[in-house]
This record gives sequence, structure tokens and C-alpha cells, in this order.
Amino acid sequence: MITEFIDGPLWYFSLLVFSIGVLWKLVTIVFGKRKADLSVARGSVVPGAIKTVFSRFIADKGMAPHIRLQVVAGYMFHLGLFALLFFAAPHVLFLEEHFFSHEGTSFEWMSFSWTPMPHWAFIVASEFAFLGLLMLWLHRVLNPVSRLISTADDHIASILTFVVMLTGCLALLESFTELRLLHRFSVELFLIYFPFSRLMHAFTFIPSRAFTGAWFGRRGIRS
Repeated sequence: MITEFIDGPLWYFSLLVFSIGVLWKLVTIVFGKRKADLSVARGSVVPGAIKTVFSRFIADKGMAPHIRLQVVAGYMFHLGLFALLFFAAPHVLFLEEHFFSHEGTSFEWMSFSWTPMPHWAFIVASEFAFLGLLMLWLHRVLNPVSRLISTADDHIASILTFVVMLTGCLALLESFTELRLLHRFSVELFLIYFPFSRLMHAFTFIPSRAFTGAWFGRRGIRS
């Protein structure tokens, strides 16, 4: 019974909460009311927005020496997690079967898939993701300033992400159905929590950078 619940109603409920929550957040950000900007434009909005979106991937020269650990660990975690999410063989198969396969329908021409990464690459990506996440969380806990400005949401998001990754690795032992269910259940909790947490930065960091860059660009300020 628990298997049917996790694979069925809870899965669809978590997807619904995730989709509606993310969409609502993005709509409120993009179409939310703003005060009219009455200042005289001294530059272009679009180039400023585009420049800021991409320039923020590299730390400012003045700040780089002070945040080197966060930058390195951040890239390790995010790139490793991206590789695991979209190129790990079980995930590629899952996405193909549940989202990108239209065999036997009039949309069969839209079906597509991609080649998963080899096992050695999975090991490397998972080690990078785990190590990066642990480094970021330990810095948050041990650094006095980071500890002071951190909230319960920061820790819950980190722990929940770690649990999802850990249960995912354990789920590779396909002879144990319980491990697969545990991973699926942790993913569903992650999806439900996602829109109400700072994990939303996965979707909002680009609009945020773009708005900031557009604001500075209009005023002719280098950002």
C-alpha cells in the first residue's frame, strides 16, 4: 500500500505543488507591480541585463580572495548536481519514460532522449556534488558571519538536498525496493518544500540578475 501511495498520489501531488509554486513565484516576480522609474535614462536596459546575468558567474576581483571557498564549493556542488540530475543513467531513463516519451501517440515525433554519462563520470560527479555541498554547509555553520545570517530554511534545504542525493546513490542497489522508495519519498518531500524555500534561487537567480543589470544599465552604471 505504501508503495502505491509513494509511486502514485504523493508523486503527482508533489509535482503539482512544485509546478504551481514555481510558476506562481515566477509570475509574481516578472509581473509584480513596481514603482514607475521617473529618472532620465542614461544607458540601455537590455545590454545591462544580459551583461549582469553572465558577469555574475565570475566573482568580483575585489571579493574573490575572500570568498574563494564558497565559489569553488558552489561550482563543485551545482555542476555535480546538474550532471547527476540530467545525465545519471537512472534519471535519463526516468525522464524519458515519464516526460519525453510519446510512443503510441500522435506526439511520437516529439519523443527524445540522450546518452547518459558513464559510471566513472557518475562517481566523479557525485563526489564533486557531495563534497561541494558539505563544504558549503560547514562554512555556513563554522563561519561566524555566515552562521549569524543563516536561517532554519538554509539548513533544512541543505539537509534535504543531502538526503535526496544520498538516497539516490543508495537506490542504485536495485535489489532493495525499499531504497528506491526512500529515494522517491525524499524527492517528493524536496519538491513540496522547494517553492517555499530559498531553493527557488534555481529559477530566480537569472531574473534577479537581469533586473539588477537592467536597473544599473538604465542609469549608465557599470555593474
